Amino acid sequence: MDKLPHNKNLRLLFLGDIVGEPGRKAVATFIPKLREDRGIDFIVVNGENSAGGRGITPKIAIGLLRAGATVITTGDHIWDQREIVDFLPTEPRLLRPLNYPDKTPGNGSVVLESDKGPVAVMNAQGRTFMNPPLENPLIAIDEELEKIRSEHDKYK
Repeated sequence: MDKLPHNKNLRLLFLGDIVGEPGRKAVATFIPKLREDRGIDFIVVNGENSAGGRGITPKIAIGLLRAGATVITTGDHIWDQREIVDFLPTEPRLLRPLNYPDKTPGNGSVVLESDKGPVAVMNAQGRTFMNPPLENPLIAIDEELEKIRSEHDKYK
């Protein structure tokens, strides 16, 4: 694969849905090469099924981040592995849906620096066929975007 020339624009890669050990192995194998060959600046992966299709564990989250993921998003399966509840507040790059109730452990968004400047990532979950019903994701995204804008000069 030929390398792409340097570009002043942010090159973002989103990978989802990483499922089980085969998905984790593929991420560990291909992320470093894609980052190098394609000049990827920022990598977001969906890891909610990375523990054999049943959530994510702290060990798996750390492994995905070490493999080169910048941020890990999730969904309703975030809660399938109990040990993730205590881990979520300790790792800001592991996001749970932002439209969960206010006291839910963890964060639904993060702003991180890249070589091209700050990048905001928000994680919301739809409501169709979901129990219990969550806050409207569109309203939650608007509210989170306002919060990010108020806290980060780059987004004002």
